[in-house]
Amino acid sequence: MMDAVDIRRATMDDSSALADLSTQLGYPTSQIQSANRLDVILDSKEHAILVTCLADGTVVGWVHAFLAFRVESDPFAEIGGFIVTEEFRRQRIGKCLLAAVEEWVIQNGVTKLRVRSRSNRVDTHTFFERLGFSKSKQQHVFDKSLKTDPKHRGLVDAAYRRH
Repeated sequence: MMDAVDIRRATMDDSSALADLSTQLGYPTSQIQSANRLDVILDSKEHAILVTCLADGTVVGWVHAFLAFRVESDPFAEIGGFIVTEEFRRQRIGKCLLAAVEEWVIQNGVTKLRVRSRSNRVDTHTFFERLGFSKSKQQHVFDKSLKTDPKHRGLVDAAYRRH
């Protein structure tokens, strides 16, 4: 199967495929939302989105990694999203995508790659452990929805409006 696929950097033309795959991953996303997000992320040297395509150009997987800078720790890279469409799983596509993103991390001088995964995705945990990841901690994630004031133009608003 791997002879029939290509790994490349994502482009704006991939926004629909990335939206479909994001939805499969459990994060419902429209093509417009995907395009808006891609428009910002693709401009950043601190982010990489790689896609796997079949010979006909069909995107069957993607991985998004970004460099993370923290006060309390050395820089690391984190996988923000990673999926291969169900029909093409267990065909080494995910392994190859991961190897490609690892190369991007190394080229950026970073020595640690982190991934977070929902606790109920046992098969995903096994996949990452087979490829050399080890569990480093357990944590809880807390979200809080905030209202923005329309008179404040934050960085996110500016990034989405500039394009």
